Amino acid sequence: MLARRELSEAQVRERLERHGHDASAIDAAVARLQQERAIDDRRVAEVIARHEAAAGRRGRLGVQWRIERAGIAGATARRAAEEAYRGVDAEVLIEASITKRLRGRATIADDREFQRLYRYLVRLGFDSDHAIRALKARSIK
Repeated sequence: MLARRELSEAQVRERLERHGHDASAIDAAVARLQQERAIDDRRVAEVIARHEAAAGRRGRLGVQWRIERAGIAGATARRAAEEAYRGVDAEVLIEASITKRLRGRATIADDREFQRLYRYLVRLGFDSDHAIRALKARSIK
């Protein structure tokens, strides 16, 4: 399992359970893998955060949520996301997401589209204040 990609402790446990291993065998295997540093939640969080930040698809919060869905503790996820987004300009990412959604148009057509785009940006994990500012800049006055 670990030869293909980094997995969190929770992901390893889930996969071993799915394959029918009993709890004591899973605990022993996870303890051995942690001792050998074959699984390390902090390292997995950093890998996910760097990948997501490089792809530019999500905001910092979205990356944090993605890491947490991998079964990694919230504090570890938050640190990894903050580190990965330290040099990234959130405004540029939001603008790229809006441009992609508007498919070449420069402005937002109406309030309904504004609301739809706002929900989209928040789901991606962008800060709501940044999203509103970017959308207002694209709205028809």
